[in-house]
Amino acid sequence: MNKAYDGWASGFLGVLIFSGSLPATRVAVADFGPMFLTSARAVIAAMLAGLLLVLLRQGRPSRADLGGLCIVSIGVVLGFPLLTALALQQITSAHSIVFIGLLPLATAIFGVVRGGERPRPVFWIFSGAGSLAVALYAWTQGDGGTMAGDLLMLAAIVLCGLGYAEGAVLSRRLGGWQVISWALLLSLPAMLALVWLTWPQGFQAATTQGVLSLGYVSVFSMMIGFVFWYRGLALGGIAKVGQLQLLQPFFGLLLAGLLLGEPVDASMIVVTLLVVTCVAGARRYA
Repeated sequence: MNKAYDGWASGFLGVLIFSGSLPATRVAVADFGPMFLTSARAVIAAMLAGLLLVLLRQGRPSRADLGGLCIVSIGVVLGFPLLTALALQQITSAHSIVFIGLLPLATAIFGVVRGGERPRPVFWIFSGAGSLAVALYAWTQGDGGTMAGDLLMLAAIVLCGLGYAEGAVLSRRLGGWQVISWALLLSLPAMLALVWLTWPQGFQAATTQGVLSLGYVSVFSMMIGFVFWYRGLALGGIAKVGQLQLLQPFFGLLLAGLLLGEPVDASMIVVTLLVVTCVAGARRYA
């Protein structure tokens, strides 16, 4: 299979899996606090990651890779899950999903800074246009969002973009699933302490939907999705494949409407179609 095509295919599968993250978080945060949800999903994923590393007899990363793995942990294991969980206490998942349209631009910028990539100037026009459309939409919409919730989502996007780019660089040497696995294990001691400190008194009263959502963000959003995503970024290029994230709002909005019954208005669909168009242009000129 062509390397670039393989990278796009893997990245697309990662985006599909990540599309369910915010709707699932929205459901889970109704039963579990943000701190517990963030730490519990990391602990569950770390246990799975540790098992895979042992069974497949993976060697330890070098000391030179530890700094990068810490950045991945801060960005995608702690920062993005915690900040989005806090945001989703104040905004709807449909509103938060629109911010995901900013992730490709953040990832591309960090791809230049951390990965040494140099996309063509026209690429930045398409990437910036898609991100600007998302930002303007979020700015003009009052329903479903708050200033605090929007700021939390913006901070989450910055940390996530950094974690994506750094993980993609490491994946070239360590492999995609190995990167997220080691990042999860590095964060395990702190996450275990948080689980113990934030264990909810009414855990037994959690709904089936809440428990299933916790399972989804732990296994799929925190582990399996990254296997495909980091592989796609490493093979196809951080900036180029990263533009696939512009498709994530489209799938996420569908899930928010179908599964949660949240309103998806015409303007959301128009913005989503616009950013999908920008994906095609960015891919061509990356």
